[in-house]
Amino acid sequence: MGAGHAHKLYRHGHSAVHRLPPHTKLAAVFAFVVVVVSTPREAMWAFGVYAVLLACVAYRARVPAGFLLKRLLIEVPFVAFAVLMPFVAEGERVHVLGLSLSVNGLWGAWNVLAKGTLGVAASVLLAATTDLRELLLGLQRLKLPPLLVQIASFMIRYGDVITDEMRRMRIARESRGFEARGVRQWGVLAKSAGALFIRSYERGERVHLAMVSRGYAGSMPVIDEVTATRDQWLRALALPCSALVVCLLGWFL
Repeated sequence: MGAGHAHKLYRHGHSAVHRLPPHTKLAAVFAFVVVVVSTPREAMWAFGVYAVLLACVAYRARVPAGFLLKRLLIEVPFVAFAVLMPFVAEGERVHVLGLSLSVNGLWGAWNVLAKGTLGVAASVLLAATTDLRELLLGLQRLKLPPLLVQIASFMIRYGDVITDEMRRMRIARESRGFEARGVRQWGVLAKSAGALFIRSYERGERVHLAMVSRGYAGSMPVIDEVTATRDQWLRALALPCSALVVCLLGWFL
């Protein structure tokens, strides 16, 4: 997969969660999210238990609460959508502080906020304890279609290259006195975006030709083979299994 690429969500550490094989963590997070989504929205206490479980994982991974909360801001657009639901949904209505709110909308907003927040938090914890290279190896180990893994790998490899190209183009514009102050400058920015696309496409062609000349035949060689012991699988699946028990109690209680 090539050299590792650090990302802003990753927090370097040597905790027990960091040491788990990446494919076990991917499977655990996926199973946890499925269980959370399957939980009835009326079982409000269950979502509190899920939050406690994630807090325990964060504690074991030594991920500070501030680090986690700051990354949860990515769900702000979904929060805005959830806030509007009680006002636009139909059905029975209640009055709260002089506002007429839909009961179904309130339940829907709670459903989106609770499940969305827990899903994002689980994903942030996964990213905080697993670097990008390990994630790709984990996806490969889980038998994700090789083409998708390769696309993700190339995105990671050359994302910084494209970003650096954008930075050089911005410096070139500013050195010529350009400042994006209003709608009139959008034409220049659009031309810059087109030039960036052409340069990226040409770079991609050159990279492909270089790979073919070195024997590339549609698949990347596997440099590291990640494996997991039974004990590591049990530790990774402790989170979704605990969540499954809570989910079942939420349905039957």
